[in-house]
Amino acid sequence: MEHERESVEEDVAPHVIVVDDDPRLRRLLQRYLFEHGFRVSVAASAAEARQTLEGIQPDAMVLDVTMPGENGLELTRALRDEGQELPILLLTARGEPADRITGLEAGADDYLGKPFEPRELLLRLKAHLRRHQPAPATDNLRIVRLGDKEFDPVRLILSGPNGTIHLTGGEAALLSVLARRPNDVFSREEIAKALDMAEIGERAVDVQVTRLRRRIEPDPKEPRYLHTIRGRGYVLKPRL
Repeated sequence: MEHERESVEEDVAPHVIVVDDDPRLRRLLQRYLFEHGFRVSVAASAAEARQTLEGIQPDAMVLDVTMPGENGLELTRALRDEGQELPILLLTARGEPADRITGLEAGADDYLGKPFEPRELLLRLKAHLRRHQPAPATDNLRIVRLGDKEFDPVRLILSGPNGTIHLTGGEAALLSVLARRPNDVFSREEIAKALDMAEIGERAVDVQVTRLRRRIEPDPKEPRYLHTIRGRGYVLKPRL
């Protein structure tokens, strides 16, 4: 495994792990992200990534889909099942919308087709890290109660009777958007724009809604809180 390069701002710089079996791309992204203020760890396989995650908790992951052995989609699903919440951005040569939806369904936060400009990757990473950060306390946002669960839109924490309920970056961002205007209907277009998903399409919004319902609804097939308004979009209706 290649070793992480140290930054003079190591105590504050966001930490990204790049997982790709292409050594040239790993080196390129490691150097580029480091030069733009990130700490960077790299791994050539899912197995190496797991070893790295045993010792550190990065702020985000850039993950290739088509790797030998455990591929990027399988690793993404496994990490989400284990409760890992860090933003995951998938890289793949297959950039069709259907492939992107598959990545989102697996639990990824974003999907970038190869070849790509490193600056686009950088901008997307920064956007996801911003969304993953708690909102400023000055927003004066209120706790949203969803039956026996509650969501803190400032700290981006969903909790229930048994403690914190893990949300991915995408799920937390979606719930935060809806919670800022409870009982208001958001169009898919509005949500896609707020989540930087306009390029992927409105189907990506539906995928995130489906995933979020699994976290907040007693029965996701019969939503009590996150409703679909036919022809208009989605609305969050908090209640005890």
